[in-house]
Amino acid sequence: MPGTYYMPGVNLIHRGALNDVGTWAHNLGGTRGLIVASLGSYGEEQGKMVADVLARSGIQSTVYAGAGPNPTDMMVMNGVELYKEQRCDLLVAIGGGSAMDCAKGIGLIISNGGTIDQYEGADKVSRSLPPFITVNTTAGTGSEVTSVAVLTDSRTHHKMTIVDWRLTADVSVNDPQLMVTMPPALTAATGMDALSHAIEAYVATNATALTDALAYEAIVLVFRWLPAAFEHGEDVAARYGMCNAAFLAGLAFNNSGLGYVHALSHPLTGRYGLPHGVLNAMLLPAVMRWNAVLAGTRMAKIAVAMGVGHPWRTDRENAEKAVSGVEDMSHRLKMPSGLAAMGVKESDIPALSEEAMQELVGKTNPRQVASVEQMRRLYLDSM
Repeated sequence: MPGTYYMPGVNLIHRGALNDVGTWAHNLGGTRGLIVASLGSYGEEQGKMVADVLARSGIQSTVYAGAGPNPTDMMVMNGVELYKEQRCDLLVAIGGGSAMDCAKGIGLIISNGGTIDQYEGADKVSRSLPPFITVNTTAGTGSEVTSVAVLTDSRTHHKMTIVDWRLTADVSVNDPQLMVTMPPALTAATGMDALSHAIEAYVATNATALTDALAYEAIVLVFRWLPAAFEHGEDVAARYGMCNAAFLAGLAFNNSGLGYVHALSHPLTGRYGLPHGVLNAMLLPAVMRWNAVLAGTRMAKIAVAMGVGHPWRTDRENAEKAVSGVEDMSHRLKMPSGLAAMGVKESDIPALSEEAMQELVGKTNPRQVASVEQMRRLYLDSM
C-alpha cells in the first residue's frame, strides 16, 4: 500500500561490515546458524567467511552452499531439511539475490510449513521467519532489503513471486570489500539490475515522495559509479557507490513496485535460465519507450538524474535521452545486442507473453498493455 514502508530494522553499509555479523547474530538471540550461499566452491568459501565471523561471537554454524542461479523449490526444501537436522535457530544468507531468495524460502517453510507454491502471490505468510541476516556481495538485486522472493518450480520452471513483509531481513549488510573480486560481466549485470529497479520504481504507480527520492539518487549513483566499478573492479570507492545505489534502488522498488521489465524478464529466466540483470538491460529500453506515453515527465527527470537531460528540451526529447542513456550504458558495459543474441527464440514469444501477462510485478507498471499482442511487441522490440 502506498505510504506504508518496509525495510530491515538495521542496515550496515561500510567497508568491513562483514565483521559485524557475529555481533548482530548474537543480538538477535542466535546460537546456531544456517549459512545459505551459492552453489559450489565459491559459495563454500563465502559461507566459511561468515562461519568464521560467527564463531568469534560464540555462534556455531553450518554452510549450505546450495542456492543455484534462479533457486528452485527443491533447493529450498534441501535447506529446510539441513536447518532442522542441525537444529539451527538463525539464518544468514551471503551472496546475491539467489542465495537471499533461497534463504527467504527456507525461513518461510521453517516458520509456516507446507510447500513454496502455497505462498505464491502477496500477503500469504502468517508467521515471521527465524532471525535473518543478509550479507550482500553483488550490488544489484536489492534482495538484502526487500520483502520479495522469486523462486522457480523445478517441475514446470514457472517463476513464483512471493511478496510479504515477513520476508524482510532483520539486518542487511553491504560490505564493498566483498565486491572487489566480482568479474566485470557480473558487475555489469548486477549494476544494470539495480538501474532497472530504480527506473521502474520511479515510474511505478505506487511511487511516493520517499521512493522517488531513493530511486532518483540510485540512478545518479549508478551513472556515476558503475562504469568505474566495471572497468576497475578493485576501486573500493566505486564499489561503495554501487553498494549505495543498489541498496537505495532495492528500498525504492520494495515500496513502490516494479513494472514490465521484470514481468517480461521472469518468464525468460524460467525458460532459458538466463542472467536476470542482463535480461533487464535488454528489456529496459523498449519498456521505457512504451511507458513514456503516460510517464513522459518522470522519464524526463530520469534523464536529468543520468546527466543527459536538459531543461531546454521538451519532456518527450528528454525521455528519449533517458532511453538512449540506458542503451549507451549497456554498450559501454559490453552487454549483448538484444534478446536474440542471448538465444531467445521468436517462436517462444507467444507463450512467454502469456506468462508475462500473469506476472504480479507488472501490475504497477504505469502504462498497462491491453492485449497479449502488445506484450508480445515489447519482447519483439527487445530482440
